[in-house]
Amino acid sequence: MKNINKIGLDIQKSEALAKSLNDLLANYSIFYQNVRGFHWKIKGEKFFELHLKFEELYNDLFIKIDDLAERILTLGYQPSHNYSDYLKISELKEVKDTTNGINGVKEIVNAFQILLKKQRAILEIASDLGDEGTNALMSDYIREQEKLVWMYTAFLG
Repeated sequence: MKNINKIGLDIQKSEALAKSLNDLLANYSIFYQNVRGFHWKIKGEKFFELHLKFEELYNDLFIKIDDLAERILTLGYQPSHNYSDYLKISELKEVKDTTNGINGVKEIVNAFQILLKKQRAILEIASDLGDEGTNALMSDYIREQEKLVWMYTAFLG
């Protein structure tokens, strides 16, 4: 039982999963801050519609960031919490000074594509490990975000 953690999962495989979840956490954190910026700085046509949508999205991302950190803790590891670390490991990069709502939506679709790829990889790791908790979390995120990609893409025309 030395190689099994407190929730019954293989320690070595859980460590690799926690590392992938920390990578995802970094990407979510950069995405969250980008969307806050879109919300704060948007101007022009579709302001009212997109201002609300961006706020809705960053509120959801805030919850997901907390869920990811708590999942890492549940696995027995520490979530990264420094933006300096996030900037080093995140595939998503900071978006600066976007005032155009259409450009913000394009950035959101791109971010979701990256997150979906990462979440599918985590889903595979979690499935192989028998980690239903992480599996369920990733499945929920994937389902929600696939629909959002469709909706934002429809908005873009």
